[in-house]
Amino acid sequence: MSGREVLSRNSSGNVQEDYECSYPETACNEEQKEHDETGKSRSTVRFKPAEQDAVSHYLKDIRKTNLLTRDEERELACRVARGDAEARQRMIEANLRLVVSIARRYLYAGLEFSDLIEEGNIGLIRAVEKFQCERGFKFSTYATWWIRQAIERAIVNQARTIRLPVHVATTVNAYTRAVRRLTQQDSREPRIEEIAELMQVSVTTARRVSQVVRETTSLDVLIGEHEEDTLKDMLQDRSAVSPDVAATFARRNKDIQEWLSHLTAIERRVIELRYGLYDGDDRTLESIGREFGVTRERVRQKEVQALNKLRAISRERNVELASML
Repeated sequence: MSGREVLSRNSSGNVQEDYECSYPETACNEEQKEHDETGKSRSTVRFKPAEQDAVSHYLKDIRKTNLLTRDEERELACRVARGDAEARQRMIEANLRLVVSIARRYLYAGLEFSDLIEEGNIGLIRAVEKFQCERGFKFSTYATWWIRQAIERAIVNQARTIRLPVHVATTVNAYTRAVRRLTQQDSREPRIEEIAELMQVSVTTARRVSQVVRETTSLDVLIGEHEEDTLKDMLQDRSAVSPDVAATFARRNKDIQEWLSHLTAIERRVIELRYGLYDGDDRTLESIGREFGVTRERVRQKEVQALNKLRAISRERNVELASML
């Protein structure tokens, strides 16, 4: 695969990231260039013809959507906060290329490129729904964290491998794809009846497959030059995570820990719960208040105090706070 990122200026002078991609036989152009210069290759990534055609068509399609200026972004975000479905859809579509550029970084982590994009899109949807326009941060910076989190979780799940018969693995794959598609389409957890309809199987069958998926979300990914082995054949520990993914998580956790070390114990806990830093499940002021036995307003005050401290740190280090939270 050859790929290149393109920086284009819109009429307002903003620099925005675009993405172009085409598919010969190998990996991204930047990756291939690295291999050619060093004479080393970390891995072999093969794109099946069907996936290659599908992804190429998808990339060509999303490039038709105009990128947003900062003013347009802010206006749409505020409309989304008021429940404007059209603005929500526009904001998602305008940032699909951001997902592609981030997904590209995980090409060697074990998932197909199309799966990485789908997982990243789920993270993008969540970012659009949770973005707060009044904070003044750039949306792409905020969304990057959610996109990376969604992709990295999928990769970790992929590493928890158990052996499945081929026909079962195929059915599980169809199930997970159906869930992803419906989640992106409706922005909610799909009902088992909807999954069954999309899979064109009975509800009973879909329910049985869901039990298997609860135990494992990884499949028989073919690896190696001739695709003779599967990922699970190469892993001794089912819960083992690849060094690249482990390093990504370690780096992120280290950064978060360092920033939070400047807060009091209560402020730190409020931020951890409020932004779902470790489990991805952000809590409401009310639920945090119940945990501490204080009012919603008291929790809000602690959050404001903590954010003020973190903003001061972000200004000193020239790093946007949204990229950490």
